[in-house]
Amino acid sequence: MTVTLITGANKGIGYETAKQLIASGHTVYVGARDAERGEKAAATLGARFVQLDVTDDASVNGALATIGAAEGRLDVLVHNAGVLGDGDLDGPKALRVFDTNAVGIVRVTEAALPLLRASANPTVVTVSSSAGSFWAVNNPERVESTLPLTLYSASKAAATMLTVQYAKAHPGIRFNAVEPGPTATDMTAAFGIGRSPEESARVVVRLATLGADGPTGTLQDEDGVLPW
Repeated sequence: MTVTLITGANKGIGYETAKQLIASGHTVYVGARDAERGEKAAATLGARFVQLDVTDDASVNGALATIGAAEGRLDVLVHNAGVLGDGDLDGPKALRVFDTNAVGIVRVTEAALPLLRASANPTVVTVSSSAGSFWAVNNPERVESTLPLTLYSASKAAATMLTVQYAKAHPGIRFNAVEPGPTATDMTAAFGIGRSPEESARVVVRLATLGADGPTGTLQDEDGVLPW
């Protein structure tokens, strides 16, 4: 069985990714900050639950210790937890957005590395965004050029760069970032755009189920590698 951890998996794209990976035979750990919501989602999915707040070192380390004790390895890690941080800007909000969307990737990856190294086919997927792509936000034909998402875009640019740098630092592990497509979730409700989380999750699942000869250090959407 492939052992998979998905952060922020109690709803949205994370939940649908968990559902699809379970259907393909993965043992999935639903990581969620809120224990009640996470346990409910895991029970509905037939997954396992770990309390995981990506902004809290003790929570992250505890979650990975739990998985390590139960499984001895981690085959797939999906960084899905994220916040939008729209509206008025200030320092505390910027710190919160970057702590979740970028620093959280570092926390979880570093805690997971020993378990990933124990896998025969380790894969890390970061749910990033082309809203963090210089190419996309400066392209008037792309919806990203119309969205006023200063902190989200900047933090997702950081998330993609972290993906590339981790791929360089750990060539034995595949690290890829994914643009799942405009998706109708709680986070994007104010914009009134997007397709179903189920459809977008398929893009994440494709990168989460790569073979050992798959690419690494890329940002991709459903059509392949994206410039950024």
